[in-house]
Amino acid sequence: MAFSTTPILQQNHRFLFSFKSKASNPHFSFHSFHLNKPLPLPLLPLSSSLSSFPSSPSSSSFFLTRVSTAPVEYAPPAPDFNFYREISRLKSLRSELSAANTVEDKLAVVDRDARVKRFFEGLSRSGFATVLASLNVDSYGLFLVKCLVAAGQEHVLGLEFELSEFEAARSDIKSALYALVEMIEKLDNASERSGSNTGFGLKSEEVGDFEKLLKTLGEIEQFYDCIGGIIGYQITVLELLAQATCERETTNWSHHINKLMECQFTEIHAPRGLDLSQDTEYASQAAIWGIEGLPDLGEIYPLGGSADRLGLVDPDTGECLPAAMLPYCGRTLLEGLIRDLQAREFLYFKMYGKQCITPVAIMTSSAKKNHEHITSLCERLGWFGRGRSSFQFFEQPLVPSISAEGGQWVVAKPFTPVCKPGGHGVIWKLAYDKGIFKWFYDHGRKGATVRQVSNVVAATDVTLLALAGIGLHHGKKLGFASCERRLGATEGINVLIEKKTLDGRWAYGVSCIEYTEFDKFGITNGSLSPKSLQENFSANTNILYVDLASAELVGSSKNENSLPGMVLNTKKPVVYEDAFGNRHSVSGGRLECTMQNIADSFFNTSSSRCYNRVEENMDTFIVYNERRRVTSSAKRKRILADKSLHQTPDGSLLDILRNVHDLLSKCDIRLPVIKGNDEYVDSGPPFLILLHPALGPLWEVSRQKFHGGSISMGSELQIEVAEFLWRDVQLDGSLIIEAENIMGSIRIDENGEPILQYGQRCGRCKLQNVKVLNKGIDWDSGNNIYWKHDVQRFEAFKVILHGNAEFEATDVILQGNQVYEVPNGYILKITPGKSGLSVQLDPIEQSMMDSGSWFWNYKIKGTHIQLELVEL
Repeated sequence: MAFSTTPILQQNHRFLFSFKSKASNPHFSFHSFHLNKPLPLPLLPLSSSLSSFPSSPSSSSFFLTRVSTAPVEYAPPAPDFNFYREISRLKSLRSELSAANTVEDKLAVVDRDARVKRFFEGLSRSGFATVLASLNVDSYGLFLVKCLVAAGQEHVLGLEFELSEFEAARSDIKSALYALVEMIEKLDNASERSGSNTGFGLKSEEVGDFEKLLKTLGEIEQFYDCIGGIIGYQITVLELLAQATCERETTNWSHHINKLMECQFTEIHAPRGLDLSQDTEYASQAAIWGIEGLPDLGEIYPLGGSADRLGLVDPDTGECLPAAMLPYCGRTLLEGLIRDLQAREFLYFKMYGKQCITPVAIMTSSAKKNHEHITSLCERLGWFGRGRSSFQFFEQPLVPSISAEGGQWVVAKPFTPVCKPGGHGVIWKLAYDKGIFKWFYDHGRKGATVRQVSNVVAATDVTLLALAGIGLHHGKKLGFASCERRLGATEGINVLIEKKTLDGRWAYGVSCIEYTEFDKFGITNGSLSPKSLQENFSANTNILYVDLASAELVGSSKNENSLPGMVLNTKKPVVYEDAFGNRHSVSGGRLECTMQNIADSFFNTSSSRCYNRVEENMDTFIVYNERRRVTSSAKRKRILADKSLHQTPDGSLLDILRNVHDLLSKCDIRLPVIKGNDEYVDSGPPFLILLHPALGPLWEVSRQKFHGGSISMGSELQIEVAEFLWRDVQLDGSLIIEAENIMGSIRIDENGEPILQYGQRCGRCKLQNVKVLNKGIDWDSGNNIYWKHDVQRFEAFKVILHGNAEFEATDVILQGNQVYEVPNGYILKITPGKSGLSVQLDPIEQSMMDSGSWFWNYKIKGTHIQLELVEL
């Protein structure tokens, strides 16, 4: 059956469903839940001036995920505050502002607002406008300040008052502003400006805070222009708070949900897709598509989050750090992302003999100096040998935190609202606004893979390559990598939505329900138990493939569809420090968007209901794999009293080691089994093995480099070289192989940038019929931090390969604490001697300087990759 590809996102629709234990559609053999025809929304609609879609039923082709997740204990607004009256006032103002073309016109509109008039008329005797002028506030800055007041947030300026009681007693903060005005009247501006005081009663720090406020307001006004700027932002907040209030007061969930869904019929199913762990032949083919399509792919990293749960602090300065800077397994998490990417590029080179440098777009923010830290890291590491031109940064704006009571912005001190990033869902609009899509096109890219920095296993084996391969090969718009959902995890679920719209068409698409929305959907209180939820719906992991042109269409839309999955999550308190260093915690949240809900713009529609193989015809798709090969995150700091290692660096390391066990045990290598996390709460793991991803990254490749032998309990193995051979090695202790040129050497390109040249002058290592015996790690040391790879050792056998150096050990026992450094251009061989070991250092022949004395030759055989050891 033919599908049209128009989106089916219903404008202003709330994503709500009730549940039933039995699917109403017998042709879907998996779990589903159902909605009947709803009643109209009680909330006021968006003004037509901000919507590009007609209101006729036939045009109801857009579905918006916008929810509130306020907790049950949330206190209702003050009795005299009417959400709907305030929303109506602000919507009228927004409508008028949308028709104004110039700043002057917009000022004229906002000046007519009753709240603004009363505020500024009340201050006129004290010359407040003069104060703004004296601070060099231009017309646009004045407009921003007046929008702040119109939105009911004048307290941000340090002026808290009731409109009817403006002449009431002044607060200390208010007095400071009045002092500012008096100083203007009495002092000469030019002569009094010196030191840390501006001459107007405000210190330089306070003037700086005011300037930062203007910058924040300007960013909100500009970025959220698709919903009406500052005014639209506040409208959205109030609508979600009002909706939350309605939900808490309702006792008839079915009736409530029906009112919110404007469609005739809705079912949610567990989406079917390729299981990479089961259909290994197709998984291998999909991975090869992903490798050969690498020149068409970009990489997108949303790194702008504040990562408060991780609690990462610089040990030297005490400064809070972003998640990308977490030292993990010997390097930062951001370095880990780039290593995974370079491993795929190295695989591409080995298969096709061509260089491929993937452009990387990184979304940052100013939270915890996120942007500054990340760019500095890239500069310090020489842009990872990729060149500055292969990176593009775009900084997401910070948004104000909102009190759950009345939608007031939380303020730490005058002019300083408490701001945090507005969720990774802003990435699509921001990418369009900042020219990221065009930048990708200029690099010849058609699609991109998206992954988060805290997920340390996303690139394991075929997962990421197969996802991208299917997306590219079949021309899909969006793909999800998913897995079994762990009970209690703070992660959403992937769902297949089937709905009949008001115009009678059927719509289908894979989407996501965030974990913060579960209460809203009645999941915890409905007939569907958390146990059955876990069994029937898979985890949303935020590992995505996206078609760039399709994502750009969404990001460039001039309405709220460019901000998918808007949510006001007030389940976690807003924690901040005031000007005096006092810590506060208030019930509230911030307006956030979810990047994965761009899927709601890619639904396919049909004139009749589809019963079979519906997924094959959709623009969205999903692939599955074992959980530890898809997601394991280092996103929260472990609390010693907490026995759970889930989503901690400690727990994610155990999943890495489980994957290593799965990989090496299939290579006839005996090694200990990793038990459940509970076994390692008070102790270290049974072994520590860290393998460079360029050894694969596909396990099919890695398994041809390892064969036979054993790794005993308490051993440590670290391999930092791509050209590597392990044959019948018995490890009882610590073995560390480090290469300076892991995948190639650095050359200077025509632009003077250092670029990694894959396959050239690599370090190499062969171990054949070798025993390694030493005391290894001091597992009883209380200073060991295993997930950092910061451990105390008694002994280790370590080889350091400089440049294109090579190391070979054959038929020997390597004992004790030894370090061999092999210089560039040489090969070190250890073989049996007459009395002990024979250690021989020889220069590499000149003709082999680039290629080495041996290398692995990669060949494609059908859907598989076969390796051949070539000796020169």
